[in-house]
Formats: sequence, C-alpha cells, structure tokens
Amino acid sequence: MLVSKYSAPDFNPYGDESNDDADAPWAAPTARNPLDAVVTLPGSKSQTARELALSALADGPSLLRSPLRSRDSAAMIGALRALGVGVDERPGRGPEPDLVVTPADELLGSTTIDCGQAGTVMRFVPPIATLALGPVVFDADASARDRPMAPLLRTLRQLGADVDDDGRGRMPFTVHGTGRLSGGDAVVDASDSSQFVSALLLAGSRFDDGLRLRHEGARLPSLPHIEMTVAALAARGVAVDSPSPAEWRLAPSSIAGTTVDVEPDLSNAAPFLAAALVAGGSVTVPGWPARTTQVGAGLAELLPRFGARVTVEGDRFTVSAGDGIHGADIDLTTGGELAPTLVALAALADSPSELTGIGHIRHHETDRLAALATELGRLGGHVTELDDGLRIEPRPLTGGLWRTYHDHRMATTGALLGLAVEGIEIENVRTTAKTLPGFTTLWLRMLGIAPSDTTAVA
Repeated sequence: MLVSKYSAPDFNPYGDESNDDADAPWAAPTARNPLDAVVTLPGSKSQTARELALSALADGPSLLRSPLRSRDSAAMIGALRALGVGVDERPGRGPEPDLVVTPADELLGSTTIDCGQAGTVMRFVPPIATLALGPVVFDADASARDRPMAPLLRTLRQLGADVDDDGRGRMPFTVHGTGRLSGGDAVVDASDSSQFVSALLLAGSRFDDGLRLRHEGARLPSLPHIEMTVAALAARGVAVDSPSPAEWRLAPSSIAGTTVDVEPDLSNAAPFLAAALVAGGSVTVPGWPARTTQVGAGLAELLPRFGARVTVEGDRFTVSAGDGIHGADIDLTTGGELAPTLVALAALADSPSELTGIGHIRHHETDRLAALATELGRLGGHVTELDDGLRIEPRPLTGGLWRTYHDHRMATTGALLGLAVEGIEIENVRTTAKTLPGFTTLWLRMLGIAPSDTTAVA
C-alpha cells in the first residue's frame, strides 16, 4: 500500500513512453540456504568519471588502472573523444583493460554529445565544453532529459559561458565554447545534486581567473562526493581551499597527468552485502580501501543499524547476518545512493523505519522515492512518502512485477527483495549495466547458482 502526499499511486516517470527496450522480466532467485560468498566488484563509477574528466584537462597523459567499464563510463569516454581527447585501452592487471587518456592539444567543438542516462556526463562535461572551440550540443535518452540542469547552466553563464537552452533548464542544450572561460566568482544551488559542485570544481582550475564558488540552497546533499572530487584534484596538484562547507576556491593552475588506481565501487557493494541480512550467512567484498571518500564506506555503520555484524580483515570487508533485520531511523543526507538498498532491508525488517535527508534522490535516474514507494506498495508493502524521505512499515510481501524505471538501483533493490519473496520478476534488469555490467551473473554466483543453470542477462 502506498501512502503519499507527493505522488499518485499510479506514479509512472516514463509518462507515455513505454519500456520497449526491455527483455522479458528476470525472475529474481530466492535464497534457499545461508550465504557464504566472496564478491569481487569492478571499479567505482564515481571515481572513474572524475578521473576521466580530470585526465582530459591534464597537462599530459594519464593511466587509469581498473576503471569501471559500464554504460556510464562508455558515455563519458564517448563524450571526451568527441571533444578530441584520446582514450585508449591497454592490457591491465585484471581481466578488464586499463585506460590511457591523452589530452587534446586543443579541445574541439562542433559536435554533439550523447549523455545517455549518465548524470556524470551531463553535469561534468559542459564545463569542459566551455574550453572547446565551437558549439557542443548535449542531449540524453528521452527518459533522462528531465534531469535538473538549470543550476549548472546558470552558474556557467555567471562565469562567462554562452549556453543556449531555450529557457528550459533541461537537455538538449548547446554550449558555445570559445577555447577559454573567464571564471571567477559564482554561486550555485546544489540542493538537487552535489554533481553541480563537482562539475565546476573539476574544470575550475583551467578557467582564466580560477573559480570561487559558493553554494546557496536549502541543503547540500552527498557531501562525500564533493570530498571525492577535492581529493582527486589534490592528487593531481590542484589545491582547493574550502573556507566553509559550502564554499570552494581554486586558483588557475595546471592539472597533472598521473597514474590512478580506481577503487572497487562500494555503493555497488551495498545490495550484495545486504544480502547477508536477508538470506543469512555472510558476504565478503575484497579490495575494500582502508581510507576512502566513497559514500559506500558508510555501510560499515549503516548495516549494523539493521542488525548486521561487520568485520574487516585487511582489505576484506565482511557482513554477516545477526538475529534478524531490525528497523532503523536514519538521516541519509550524505549517502542517498545507498537508500534503495536500505529501503529493501526496512521493508523486510521486524519494526518500522524512517529514512530521511534524501529528497534529492527524486532527481536521480527516476524519482526514487516515488518509485520505491510505488513498487513496494504493489507488492503489499506500506510506505509513506515524506518530502525528504520514506517511512516504511513492514508487512508481508507477495511476488509480482518489479518495475525499474530505467534505474539501475531499482533493479538491484528488486533482486534483494527477491531473496526473501517468491515470485518477484524484475522488468529490464539490463539497466544494471549502467554501472554494474554482469550484475545477474555476480548475483547468481553469490547464491551458488552456476550461470549455466540460469540465464544471466546483465
């Protein structure tokens, strides 16, 4: 049952657009035995996107080791190549190739960039395009064209950019690059996405007058993502002065080419680690960094709130089931991308939960608050939408179609619920390839099901 002040029970972010690119629904497997699994995950989406952007603006080539290969990273690589940046593969230490990024002598405009579904591309690349010579048109998948862009475009205009969006504040829009941007003082409202701040910081040191940026808005979500951007800049010799949590200053400077080891994606680890609570047993993710700015590091504190036991031995991060799944009231302002996984746990818990501080995830691949509330309601759950979160009162769930709304985290949430609820079928599970290619294969291996026994489609 869905209870909401903010969206109708028949919420559908597609509008009139059908999901005709999806295959037949994927039957989410139910766990029959406690888990005892080691899950090795590919590289961080967030780090890969930031390092690709910085490498494109660097003063020499960069080597990215173990980067993520996914739809989002492919969209970023395509965008940079369209601007004249060289991105080439070379054999890596693992099964996936490394990337060598060679900056262009002069960034080229007169091109069109297809952002696909990638928020990092639609936010990180426009500031880079201001430094190209000629117009650069930005467009995206039809289902992604409504993602907020107006705050970033307004700030680019403050900094001297010529941006034509016909007043929409959405894609498509055109950045008329002149090879340089004056930069200087600017204000941005990053209430809807911390990516607006990161986008400006990534390119800010290449502006003629640097960048002195101030956030003005109701909230500043996902601060760890901004900290990740600042750390990536520092590793390349770009100092970011932050006199307050909502203010950043970069002097004009070069960006060093370098070698970067991309960490495993800790946010993508969330559904696998949470699976230990749902199915019982334990799940281990190797390669866990001792220190990181990734949002997923918060799982070490968040999962025990729901009853998990967490142990760390070297770089092996293990979550084990406790005495059940318990409800929790949590402010997730800094970890909104973990919310879908935690909502699934809350729906299976023994007491109510309230997750708040996540109003900004209404502006991700879909309105995640409405989507989660709607889909859980369709399975018999009781969810109340709040302006900045969800209240979940656990009830017995039944199987049925779990719609994904072109959102990779909706798909993994459905799979997590399916461990405990018979008969859940996930629409368009292939959307997981946006950030985690091979998701179903990894999921089946975690359960001890050989890929040859069940078709792995993503």
